[in-house]
Amino acid sequence: MLLLYTIGIKIYNLIIWFFSFFNTKAALFISGRKQIFKQIAEKINPNDRNIWFHFASLGEFEQGRPVLEKIKELHPEKKIIITFFSPSGYEIRKNYALADGIFYLPLDGRTNAKRFIELINPEMAIFTKYEFWYYYFKALKTNNIPLYIISGIFRKEQVFFRFYGGFYRKILKNVTHFFVQNDESSSLLRSIGLNNVTLSGDTRFDRVYENAIQPKNLPLIESFCEDAKVMVCGSTWPDDEKLLSVLPDKYPNWKFIIAPHEIDERHLQSIENQFSVSSLRYSVLSHTSVNPHDGDSDKKVQILIIDNIGILSALYQYGQIAYIGGGFGAGIHNTLEAAAFGLPVIFGPKFNKFQEAKGLIKINAAKSVSSVNELIEAFEDFKSNDKASAAAKKYVFDKKGATESILKKINF
Repeated sequence: MLLLYTIGIKIYNLIIWFFSFFNTKAALFISGRKQIFKQIAEKINPNDRNIWFHFASLGEFEQGRPVLEKIKELHPEKKIIITFFSPSGYEIRKNYALADGIFYLPLDGRTNAKRFIELINPEMAIFTKYEFWYYYFKALKTNNIPLYIISGIFRKEQVFFRFYGGFYRKILKNVTHFFVQNDESSSLLRSIGLNNVTLSGDTRFDRVYENAIQPKNLPLIESFCEDAKVMVCGSTWPDDEKLLSVLPDKYPNWKFIIAPHEIDERHLQSIENQFSVSSLRYSVLSHTSVNPHDGDSDKKVQILIIDNIGILSALYQYGQIAYIGGGFGAGIHNTLEAAAFGLPVIFGPKFNKFQEAKGLIKINAAKSVSSVNELIEAFEDFKSNDKASAAAKKYVFDKKGATESILKKINF
C-alpha cells in the first residue's frame, strides 16, 4: 500500500505539471515549489524555537489563525513557519506579518519529508482540520516532534474507518493529539483505538467572532450600500449566480454585493451578463472620485461585484441576508463569517458535510435551496426576520472557545 501511495503522489505531480501549461493555479503549484529547500535553508534557522503550522488552503488558514496568533501573543520569541498545499492559500497569505517563513509544502515523500523536518526542526507541528501525509507524519514521530490536529472533523465514510483503511489508520497513529469539532469525530477515532482525542470545537468560531467584533471598515462599500438593505453573496460560482439573477428585479429596493470565488475576467463578465439590472465593479468604484449614487442613472446601480480577494469577511457587516456559494458544486463555503454578523444564511443543496450549516438550519438561521422558487421563499422569510438574525449570532457566540481549550491542553 505504501508503494501505491508513493506512486499516487508522483502521478498527481505529473498531472499538475501537465495542467501547469494552461492553468494558472497549476502553474503556481509547480513554480512555487522550485528550489523550495534552498528558500527554506536561506530563511529558517533550525536552532530557533520554530513552530510549524500547515494549512491546505486559505480556509484552513483562517480556521487555524486564532491558535497561531494566540501562541505568538503569549510567546513572541517563538518563530512561526507556515506551509500551504494550495496556491489559493499561499498566494493570498504569503506576506502574513506574524510568520517568520511561509512556503509551499514540498510534496510528500521520504526524502522531502526528512529534509524538510531537518531544515525547520520544529518543536511542534500543528495541522488544521485535515491533510494526512504519511512521510511527514512519520518523520515527525521519528524525531519525537509533537503533532497536533486542530479543528479536526471525521466522517464514517472516510477511508480511515473502512475495512481496507489499515494503511491510512497507521498515518493517524503518528498524531500526538486530535482536537475535534464534534462527538461523531471523537467516537470514530476511538472506534479505531485512538483515544488521544479532545472535543474542543471549531476554532473558526473564534476567528469569525473576533472578525465580527472588530470588522475592517470599508468606506466604499458603506457608500454603495447607503440606507438600502443588502444581500451579500459570498464565494459564488456560476450556478449560484444563475439562481441569484432573479432577485434584483424582484426586489428593486435591495442592493446585492456579489463576491465570486473566482475573479478571472471571463467569470466577471459572465456575472455582469447574467443580471438585467446595472452593476458596478469594486475596482471601478475604488478608482473613481464619483459617488455611485450621484445622478439619476447611478442610483439604479443595484449590484456591486467584488473583483478582488481578501475583503469578503468584512463585507457581511453591511448586509441583512447572506447567500453562500458552492452548494451546487463540491460543497458550500464559509457560512460562519456571515452568521457572526447576525446574517441568516442561504445556500445550495450540497451542505451535508458541513456541521455548522446543519446547525444553522436546525435553529432556523439558514435555509438550503435548490430552485428559484425556494430561493425566493427563503429570501421572503429572512428579509425581515429578526429572530433568525439573533439566532445566527448566538450560534457563533455560544460555540467560541476552541482556541483556549487547545492551548490549555498543549500547555501554552
